[in-house]
Amino acid sequence: MRFMIIVKSCPEFEAEVTPEAPEELMAEMAAYHEELARAGVLLDGSGLHPSRTGWRIHHDENGGRQVVDGPFAEAKELIAGYTLIQVRSREEALEWSRRFPNPAGKGKAGVIELRQLIELDEFPPSAALDQMKTLQSQPPAAENT
Repeated sequence: MRFMIIVKSCPEFEAEVTPEAPEELMAEMAAYHEELARAGVLLDGSGLHPSRTGWRIHHDENGGRQVVDGPFAEAKELIAGYTLIQVRSREEALEWSRRFPNPAGKGKAGVIELRQLIELDEFPPSAALDQMKTLQSQPPAAENT
């Protein structure tokens, strides 16, 4: 079972304000992620740039697409980072998430959210599903340099 630990954003993250005691917070995050790695459950993890550097694609009902540049208004609805884990059970994911350091730092309000990833085996068999499985089993293409 794969789960994404989602670090919810806040106005300070969006403004790129340096947290108080940034080295302490980074050390806590590093120690936590090292523990995940030692346990063999860490798949990936990273922070995200603020929404002002991103964009959204809005699809309409007629098949049209519109690009909307950031920033986006509601910081509490945005994602500031993530950690992707693979565990044996929902309970194990809950235990790991309880140990996740406060992403905003000590003495501040911070929120993480856990969401289980949908596995391809959860969908009914189809040619398109077989194609997706083939794509997932291939190594990533080399980047152009």
